[in-house]
Amino acid sequence: MALVQFVSNYDDLSTDRGYQFKFHCDKCGNGYMSRFQASAIGTAGSLLRAAGDLFGGWASTAGNSAYDIQRSVGGKAHDDALAKAVEEGKQHFHQCSRCGRWVCPEVCWNANAEQCEECAPDFQEELASSHANAKAEAAREQLHERARQTDYASKIDMGGDSHVKAPARTAAASSAQTRACVSCGVDVGKAKFCPECGTPATPPRATCQGCGHQPEAPTKFCPECGAKMPLIG
Repeated sequence: MALVQFVSNYDDLSTDRGYQFKFHCDKCGNGYMSRFQASAIGTAGSLLRAAGDLFGGWASTAGNSAYDIQRSVGGKAHDDALAKAVEEGKQHFHQCSRCGRWVCPEVCWNANAEQCEECAPDFQEELASSHANAKAEAAREQLHERARQTDYASKIDMGGDSHVKAPARTAAASSAQTRACVSCGVDVGKAKFCPECGTPATPPRATCQGCGHQPEAPTKFCPECGAKMPLIG
């Protein structure tokens, strides 16, 4: 078969019933599906297989043979169908006169310049893209300038033996991660009840009869008013 001068890639979707091809834009990959071309041998094979099914399979062997014949001698028919599909596809795609690539009209073709958009970029698209990029770049530059105007380091000791310490975890956060069950000692984490014995993770706190204060830890006397705390049990 002669050289096919068209898009650089395509999908062959042909079957034993006929031929069909999907061509892809050389730039973005958008696809165009050619019209289905029925195969004469494939059609005859389908009729024979249908007859075989109708009459108990007497023609099934002939139907399979028709498919085998098409596979063995259908080369020229396949090539002719591809050439016809290529001519159809050329009506959809456009070939750039500068780079020679075939591109889709929906995305990659600049109709005003009659070239692909890579060789002749669309002015309005480039303007919109540059406009958005310029604003984003200006915003980044302004943020950097604002950051440079802010004093972050004047109070930091830069001596040779100095170190900047990372913020320590709060006691509340540490105790929440390492809480142990008051009954069995299993680590309960942030759970409300011990997963091992079901004891409440946070034991009830005593309330001062004098001022109503509830100390965090068990105490004999109220840290607020000095009154004797009731026993919890």
